[in-house]
Amino acid sequence: MNIKVITVGKLKEKYLKAGIAEYAKRLGKFCKFEMIEVADEKAPESLSDSEMATVKDKEGERILNKIKDKEHVIVLAIQGKQRASEEFAKEIADLGTYGKSDITFVIGGSLGTSDAVNKRANDALSFGKLTLPHQLMRLVLTEQIYRAFMINVGSPYHK
Repeated sequence: MNIKVITVGKLKEKYLKAGIAEYAKRLGKFCKFEMIEVADEKAPESLSDSEMATVKDKEGERILNKIKDKEHVIVLAIQGKQRASEEFAKEIADLGTYGKSDITFVIGGSLGTSDAVNKRANDALSFGKLTLPHQLMRLVLTEQIYRAFMINVGSPYHK
């Protein structure tokens, strides 16, 4: 199984990098895991609706350039479907079982993801209504992917 996480912006925090690296190493037993960063679009603090759409569209183009046709794409979005860890684990297992062994997760920039990225997505995942920093979300998502594999192999990690 190949799992890719596409994110907008550069991760600078060492403690987050260390956490992601640890889970990525652990995931090596189960899948090929990669994290791809695309550049964020520089924008002033206050934007009009059309300026926001332009920023999201430019970031969206960069994201879409990293996605292949065969990939099953799951975008992270507050409006997405919330799942329990066990349900998330089953969905990952089912995707592999039914020939969708290339899974790509997308974490958009601070404004979210473009309409084009949302249309390309096969699914939308939410970790709840809380707003989390995008950099922290990378670590949370990576841990949950690892947890899903551990659930699927019956490991006590999830307890």
